[in-house]
Amino acid sequence: MNTSNRIERDKQVALKILEPSQKDLDRGLELHKESIVFDSYGFSPTSVPDSDVLAKATEDGAWPNELQDLTEEMSMTRHLTDSIGLKSYKEAWKASGVTCVFQNAGQEGNRMDRIIKRHARFTHVTDKLGDFVFRAAFPKDIENAKQEGRHCLYFSANGVPVPQRWDTVAEELGFIRIFYQLGCRMMHLTYNRWNMLGVGCGEDSTGGLSDFGREVVREMNRVGVIIDVAHSGLQTSMDAANISEKPMVASHSSCWSLKEHCRAKTDEVMRAIFQTGGYMGICCISSFLGGTGDIIALLDHIDYIVRNFGADYVAIGTDVGYRIQTYGDQPKNVQSQKLRTAFRSLWPENSFMPEYQQSWQIQSLAWTNWPLFTVGLVQRGHSDDDIRKIIGGNVMRVAKAVLPDKPSFAFP
Repeated sequence: MNTSNRIERDKQVALKILEPSQKDLDRGLELHKESIVFDSYGFSPTSVPDSDVLAKATEDGAWPNELQDLTEEMSMTRHLTDSIGLKSYKEAWKASGVTCVFQNAGQEGNRMDRIIKRHARFTHVTDKLGDFVFRAAFPKDIENAKQEGRHCLYFSANGVPVPQRWDTVAEELGFIRIFYQLGCRMMHLTYNRWNMLGVGCGEDSTGGLSDFGREVVREMNRVGVIIDVAHSGLQTSMDAANISEKPMVASHSSCWSLKEHCRAKTDEVMRAIFQTGGYMGICCISSFLGGTGDIIALLDHIDYIVRNFGADYVAIGTDVGYRIQTYGDQPKNVQSQKLRTAFRSLWPENSFMPEYQQSWQIQSLAWTNWPLFTVGLVQRGHSDDDIRKIIGGNVMRVAKAVLPDKPSFAFP
């Protein structure tokens, strides 16, 4: 199925569920078009890797980690060198109406050599496609992108980069500033599992931030990097909120009161995050949302926060992206070796339930359906001002608030 047909199919699935009036549809689409739309955590369109290249690498004796690295690189950059892929890439961006994505640009974990690879790849993409999508360093760049009719990426990392030599605390904290200088504007404290900073959401533990984790929070505040606890445990999230002197976020999560899930946040945790001036981004993962598991469930979680805490504290962090599949080659399974589950993917049992993985649910929450998320908010009766906050304004506010007034070069 080509890109245009896929986008239209997913759109019709969502429209059938929403059944908006023509007035609400027109107003929602217009509001979406005129607003800064900022995905609080997600992925710009990616590509299906070239199976022939992977097969050749396998024949040449590439190790599993090398194949994984090659797969990631092609996923993130293949459309740069393929006219069909590039056309689909641009079509998906235009259909979404998204101005900026808080881009997953750092692999899960704390190893700097792994985190920097996605930074490099997305820097390469934006260097090559600057007239269409560029790397934003500051919120003003995002405002300029909207005015100029371009798109942009604001970099995030799925871990805090630390050298892990453990000689001094100051040395371990030093690369937060380095990655800030590389354009990283948000970092996960933990990713599902326990690390030297604290307890992740996938652990069966009530533990929170470590002493080192507390120092990391303070350094991120000082340098100007947003603290993200989307994949952190409840107590870790609470501890970070109690320490942070700047707005912090759960960039792509859900409400525990609507669906008990390890990736959700309780009212107590959300309140603590919101008291910092931060927000929670609602994701587009059906299993995390529960309920109907579709676009209606997404809107229900947004409504819950608006009703109980206010429209200043919610965003949409899709955690999904558009996968370009319109290449001439057909994907093949070129990796025959059965591999153990990756450490970062050790989810608790039943984290992804079959009843929440139906095709229509996933299609209704497609990244290219972003304009219909706005239509749904219009249907729910939210004011134009509140909708602007939810679809981008709140992320912009926090992005501006966290930046330092002036650079600091002092060690802690």
